[in-house]
Amino acid sequence: MASIFGHCALGATLGKLLLPERRHWRYWLLAAACAFLPDADVIGFKFHVPYASLWGHRGLTHSILAAAVVASALAGLAHVRRTPGTPPAGRLWLLLFLATVSHGVLDALTTGGEGVAFFSPFEQQRYFFPWRPLQVSPIGVKKFVGEWAARVLKCELLWVGLPCLLVLALRRVLAPRQRPAAA
Repeated sequence: MASIFGHCALGATLGKLLLPERRHWRYWLLAAACAFLPDADVIGFKFHVPYASLWGHRGLTHSILAAAVVASALAGLAHVRRTPGTPPAGRLWLLLFLATVSHGVLDALTTGGEGVAFFSPFEQQRYFFPWRPLQVSPIGVKKFVGEWAARVLKCELLWVGLPCLLVLALRRVLAPRQRPAAA
């Protein structure tokens, strides 16, 4: 898997791109959390769930269907609790879907594991992309130390962090300037 840093950076970047107004910063954080959420499946290791099973790591929780369910539940909850400044439901759903599905995309770009079950539960095939520039991250906080962690973070800075910063900078340069309202 990619590390929590890479997943959260991509999720927050998607939040800033789709909901650019500063008042939506909470949704940027929610998108970052959604981008990391699929790794909740690692709890299965404690219960001896086989890696390649439906409920194993990079299985159902990493699927496109799971991303749609997460986005629908959270966007629905936001709609029910609608407060001033809540973004439009469709845009919020799209953000949360893209943030959640981005997790599997990053994992499919890594050098390790058994691939991502994008189409689970309908198909159990695991996929990687042909180009895999991201160093696989160790699973677990205790293992994320030393030289391996440094390699993972350096790689993610290059292949995730830098592109995120470049896209945000480009958006800032190309976005139309907001003019103050006439008095």
